[in-house]
Amino acid sequence: MATHEHIYRNQADTYEFMISRQPELAEVIKEIRPFQDLDILDLGAGSGRLSRVLAEEAKSLLCTDISSAMLDLLEHKLMQLGIARNWSTVVADHRSLPIADKSIDLAVSGWSICYLTGSENNQWEDNLRQIISELHRVLRPDGTIIIFETMGTGTETPNPPEFLTDYYRALEEVHGFHHKWIRMDYHFRNVEEARQSTEFFFGEELAKKIIDNHWSTVPECAGIWWKHL
Repeated sequence: MATHEHIYRNQADTYEFMISRQPELAEVIKEIRPFQDLDILDLGAGSGRLSRVLAEEAKSLLCTDISSAMLDLLEHKLMQLGIARNWSTVVADHRSLPIADKSIDLAVSGWSICYLTGSENNQWEDNLRQIISELHRVLRPDGTIIIFETMGTGTETPNPPEFLTDYYRALEEVHGFHHKWIRMDYHFRNVEEARQSTEFFFGEELAKKIIDNHWSTVPECAGIWWKHL
């Protein structure tokens, strides 16, 4: 199976179709921080899962990602939707953002920070500290951070990957985030589409569960961490 980095670079359209089968998150974000007329950062924006709904109401939206291919797809999507050009994209590392101090009201990050903060990375604690420090730097004094991460794919209740549990614990115990979880199930037309659309990313184990359970709807749990400055 290809690495996620390879998928983001070379299979962006396939990845975009898969995540388009999940619910939108505008209302979830608004419950934490209404975002109309705010200056927003989408950190690790990818193909625009969050950017698409944020851009419609934001004052400005800056989308960063390490993958130029994903940002190209994001730009194409936003232009197709005819959203006014209140948005921009920039290739950037989460740990060093080319953004002015105290220029952002709301920073969101969906399923992205985890690539630098899994416990298999010996530098994960330093990486997380740098990322949170950068977010604090670019946010205004009344700013908000909202982070979405996986709590388990193919599971109906939270069962996060073991290599991410230290990261999640640190968000709450070290960095002062609040936490809750929601369901983010993938809804496909049939079992075969579910298998084909997820195996490339999640692997054979999930594909087997989809077949064995006759899932056209693939259960997914997501964690939400948020912090008001």
